[in-house]
Amino acid sequence: MTIYIDPPTWPGHGRMWSHLVSDVSYDELHTFADGLGVPRRAFERDHYDVPSHRYADAVRAGAVEVSSREVVRLLQGRGCAGRRGGRRADAAP
Repeated sequence: MTIYIDPPTWPGHGRMWSHLVSDVSYDELHTFADGLGVPRRAFERDHYDVPSHRYADAVRAGAVEVSSREVVRLLQGRGCAGRRGGRRADAAP
């Protein structure tokens, strides 16, 4: 079980952002984000958006630095891309 983070190269709301993802489960991802103090509202379908000033905190906590391309590959390889909490985001509750 590993948590990955890409460089803060994504602009939005006057900041630059990284994506925090898990290669195994959303439970692991949520636990890691909670430990960093990242609010649940930062969870976007299959990843957390992390502002650039928190990037080093995530790496110190154990997130593995990877490219943005690698983040996409990891999500697609796990079948997690576009899913929320282990089920399709567009699935009925």
